[in-house]
Amino acid sequence: MALAFTFPGQGSQAPGMGRDLAAAFPAAREVFQEVDETLKQKLSKLMFEGPAEELTLTANAQPALMAMSIAVLRVLEKEGGFVLRDRVALVAGHSLGEYAALAAAGTFDLSTTARLLRLRGEAMQKAVPAGEGAMAALLGAELEQAQAICAAAAEDPATGARQVVEVANDNGGGQIVISGHAAAVERAIEGSKAAGVKRAMKLPVSAPFHCALMAPAADAMAEALAAAEMRTPLVPLVANVSAAKATDPAEIRDLLVRQVTGTVRWRECILAMGAMGCEQFVEIGSGKVLTGLMKRLAPEAKASAIGTPAEIETFLKSL
Repeated sequence: MALAFTFPGQGSQAPGMGRDLAAAFPAAREVFQEVDETLKQKLSKLMFEGPAEELTLTANAQPALMAMSIAVLRVLEKEGGFVLRDRVALVAGHSLGEYAALAAAGTFDLSTTARLLRLRGEAMQKAVPAGEGAMAALLGAELEQAQAICAAAAEDPATGARQVVEVANDNGGGQIVISGHAAAVERAIEGSKAAGVKRAMKLPVSAPFHCALMAPAADAMAEALAAAEMRTPLVPLVANVSAAKATDPAEIRDLLVRQVTGTVRWRECILAMGAMGCEQFVEIGSGKVLTGLMKRLAPEAKASAIGTPAEIETFLKSL
């Protein structure tokens, strides 16, 4: 049974994350310490204790979620003798989780990944002034329907000007996230009700991720990634924006830049991994968001999450 590791994105963070791991395993403590030293910040204290508002800030949440995922992986390796290259067929991560997937596969070292994600978080936050952008979840919508709703909502009826509103995440199971100018997102919410979408709601996010408004952040990441040392991943990545396998560092660099403004094609990524023979999907890190999506996307696949000492023990026993 081919195994894929998936890595969660923003929204999976929660105060207390990693605390039990750090208490139980030196390998986890080493990861948190290295990230703290790299960022010159006690990010681990924020992860273990909160406050939630500070942990949720994009510039903190992105490296924190990656650190949590890599801490889990290091414990699997050190405590259980787990060898990623021998056991895992493919890796994929949701949005920022793509960086955790690449760190797991050895494309970036830990400190490089932490620095890139801190920069990514800051650049995404700065790209759009507060209040100008928004994101919304359309529940019970399919991709083509959401694209049509966005197309209809892009025009400001008062001025005739075009505004940005695009599909940011196609998560599958009827869950689509849209992103763009706040007024255009509001129009799309109204339009989705008229189109018979079950539920449309604004998301409590600080910036409109994965849409054209993130172009300044994409430029910042292009510069940072051009300077970052990258190695060929030990196992192939299934990339957010292509929903296809990638192993060439130059191609991965390009995909990561495009990912800042592009749609996270998560539904297609999971279906592609299934088509490539993966029947077991294990979410590595904080929370169980991707595992919940998996159950809707590929109910026949075996899906589980590893983020606690008990879950690590259970997984290692199952090998």
